[in-house]
Amino acid sequence: MTDLLKSSLNRRAVLQAAAVGAIGINPALRAAVYAAGSDAPEKAEVKIGFIPLTDCASVVMASVLGIDKKYGVKITPTKEASWAGVRDKLVTGELDFAHVLYGLIYGVHLGVGGAKKDMAVLMNLNQNGQAITLSKKLADKGAIDGAGLAKLMAAEKREYTFAQTFPTGTHAMWLYYWMAANGINPISGAKVITVPPPQMVANMRVGNMDGFCVGEPWNHRAIIDGIGVTAATTQEIWKDHPEKVLGTTGDFVKKYPNTARAVSAAILEAGRWIDASLANKNKMAETIAEKSYVNTSVDAINQRIMGRYQNGMGKTWDDPNYMRFYNDGAVNFPYLSDGMWFMTQHKRWGLLKDHPDYLAVAKQINQIDIYKQAATASKTPVPKDVMRTSKLMDGVVWDGKDPKKYADGFKIKA
Repeated sequence: MTDLLKSSLNRRAVLQAAAVGAIGINPALRAAVYAAGSDAPEKAEVKIGFIPLTDCASVVMASVLGIDKKYGVKITPTKEASWAGVRDKLVTGELDFAHVLYGLIYGVHLGVGGAKKDMAVLMNLNQNGQAITLSKKLADKGAIDGAGLAKLMAAEKREYTFAQTFPTGTHAMWLYYWMAANGINPISGAKVITVPPPQMVANMRVGNMDGFCVGEPWNHRAIIDGIGVTAATTQEIWKDHPEKVLGTTGDFVKKYPNTARAVSAAILEAGRWIDASLANKNKMAETIAEKSYVNTSVDAINQRIMGRYQNGMGKTWDDPNYMRFYNDGAVNFPYLSDGMWFMTQHKRWGLLKDHPDYLAVAKQINQIDIYKQAATASKTPVPKDVMRTSKLMDGVVWDGKDPKKYADGFKIKA
């Protein structure tokens, strides 16, 4: 936007211009109105599904703090019981949007893990902050990390059971990548089951699994309850990895683009508020701990969101790569390479039988243009490139340049 436009378009003028509509408005002025995020949302109220996890916070706080109203929309967060339920309600339109697993959206779009339907990722909601928990029984036998687990599984032969939260989701992919990096084939060398996040601790308590990968606060809850230990954090697997996204259907974005932009802008601003101060993080922890949201004690949430970790066996550390919701916008951009990575892992583990057109699919799903508009409206910085480069725990670099070679290059796969 030019300085002239900036100076001549105060908020009232922008709103008045939006109200007049496109007819008769100078094209440059219309572009400025659009970029300012003032086109009225087509839907005044939206339902956003969430699972009780710490990383639903920006969705919840956008509603609780009234940030949504600033962008002309009312967000109603709706608590869901499982990721399969979230998937079904998104697909049928019972939910408008959801706080949802990155890989779930890609799976549905490709017809894996549910009926095939065109889907959309509007933005990342958070980075980092998940973990792999092993049972105290395993830890007492020396399985306190990946190497220890591999050694125990080799020495004491039996069926070992591990839980993830959805077959194509982030937690399944982090669990599989971590196990494989430690020489364990998660497909042929273990039994893997699906358990909703809030049920992980209860299931481990009664001995239904040896380990699980899930979001917080359920890893820390297992430590508080004395039944599990943190064997790895997901930021150890991939520093600043993508995690939950704001997801919806392709049809919704086509029908309600202004609503998608307004909701994205509100959640961006809520993420910025959370990351802005210690006091805000504490307020967030107190809010989402309530029964209507995560339904746990504040102390299960408020340590790890500050980077204060313990493993349940006496080790404590300050983790610089804890869960973030904004980080000057670095968290939220829907990089095409991030979406492509999940497809490479779906292919690696046999969820996809053939290589998809990785880049084309990512371009279909990740709504870069709408994100940029929401970023403009919320004054969020945007990176120059739609791809990024990362080195994962095994030293393998992912940059999105040759996804077929990358997917086929792992020694341990399905």
